[in-house]
Amino acid sequence: MMSLDIYLSSISENNFDKIYSKIEHNELRLPLMSWDLYSEVNSKKMIESKSFQDIIKVKSLASKFNWQNNMDSIFEKEQFEAIIVTDINQKILWVNNGFSDMTGFSKKEALTKTPRFLQGSKTSITSKQRIRKHLKTDLPFKDVIINHKKNGIPYKCEVKIFPLYNNGNKTHYIALEREVG
Repeated sequence: MMSLDIYLSSISENNFDKIYSKIEHNELRLPLMSWDLYSEVNSKKMIESKSFQDIIKVKSLASKFNWQNNMDSIFEKEQFEAIIVTDINQKILWVNNGFSDMTGFSKKEALTKTPRFLQGSKTSITSKQRIRKHLKTDLPFKDVIINHKKNGIPYKCEVKIFPLYNNGNKTHYIALEREVG
């Protein structure tokens, strides 16, 4: 019925008058205003679907690299826009589309670089030192750093970094990131 509403709203008044009398009217039909609700729900489902696809990709990488980490527990209750997977030397191996949406950099531009390429003039030395210190602990951590988008605009980025293990050895990192206030 929604398609009929859209069609009827797009035709001329003269054509509407000709067609309207031939349409079976149903009092239970929702008004066109309901499109906003449908659109909002559909948008949320699309975002959830993208996140789900990202998690599937990370799980396939986990299988490929034999990570012993519980991937479900990494993503459980975490909010993120971007996902970055690096090797032990922090060279980027994979990013999701959310990374490109958040930073303006394409996947191709990010691959083989370190996440430090996002830092710039507004990135504090203190936050960089804090993150380096956290990385040495071999424990998951959360921090906030000022990064810079491709267009140079700084943004506050919450990073949650998890070391990934194969046979008890740290081999990779995964970072879940999102732009914050």
